[in-house]
Amino acid sequence: MIAALLVPVLMPFAAPGLVRKAAPRMRPVAAMWALTATACVLAAGWLAALGGLLLAGALTVPAVARLGHLVHPWNVEPAAVAYPVTALAVGALFVCACAVTRSASRQLRQYRAAHAQLRHASSAGDLSILDRPDADAYALPGNPGRVVVTSGMLRTLDGPEREALLAHERAHLAGRHHYFLAAADLAARCHPALRGLRDAIGLAVERVADESAASAVGDRTLTARAIGRAALAGSTGGATRPSFAAGAAGGPVPQRVRALLQPTAPRRGQAVAAACLLLAVSAATLAGTTAGLVSLHQKVEIAQGEAPRGD
Repeated sequence: MIAALLVPVLMPFAAPGLVRKAAPRMRPVAAMWALTATACVLAAGWLAALGGLLLAGALTVPAVARLGHLVHPWNVEPAAVAYPVTALAVGALFVCACAVTRSASRQLRQYRAAHAQLRHASSAGDLSILDRPDADAYALPGNPGRVVVTSGMLRTLDGPEREALLAHERAHLAGRHHYFLAAADLAARCHPALRGLRDAIGLAVERVADESAASAVGDRTLTARAIGRAALAGSTGGATRPSFAAGAAGGPVPQRVRALLQPTAPRRGQAVAAACLLLAVSAATLAGTTAGLVSLHQKVEIAQGEAPRGD
């Protein structure tokens, strides 16, 4: 049982290699979906495995065993293995719970503050303009979502560049990119090795919006120039907004600009191989988690006298 659950525990450490091999070989939309799904599977498998290890250790405590209605001795791995692993699971789950709770609370406060400051903003359609000298622009989700831009950013860009910038932010709202960014951030809070996936998802999200903006204005060079100038002038020093409110200056801007000015379509074979790599890692995580939890369930049934014992 412990051996099977160690697969999803260790699999997130493959995330850095996944990012290097898979992300550059896929189209932005495919990368955004595939990387986010992989991050969610790895994080969920990690948490489920820790929970299984914690339960296995907890049932060795007589008081917990009585609560679980165990009538036979709890059959676990050798104590020299089971107890240290359980202790590590407890510590890891505690750290995860603290990190996720702290991040979610902060994001919620910033989300509410970002909407509150729009009460004093000028509005036109889905656009809200904050009268501030700093240059910032972002897509704030909500009902309805808003494209928020400061007057400082509007003064930085000329008319066509503003159009490209607003098209970029509207693409974030239309694609509901905040869900991808929020999922990536929560996954990274669960396991530090998933931070590379979070950054790759953030880049993929920005690349999707870049391509949408270039298509909307019909000029890739203009879009690249608008992004570059927005990034050079960009500042979030006076802004209060959650990290899932995507902005035009997010991610590695030089890489985004290069992709717009020198577009290269990924080779089909490489894209398929990258997708298969992500699928294989996700499948291994799911298989290890399922096998470990099924084994744990069978052991509980045996200890409860609901299934014949194997010994």
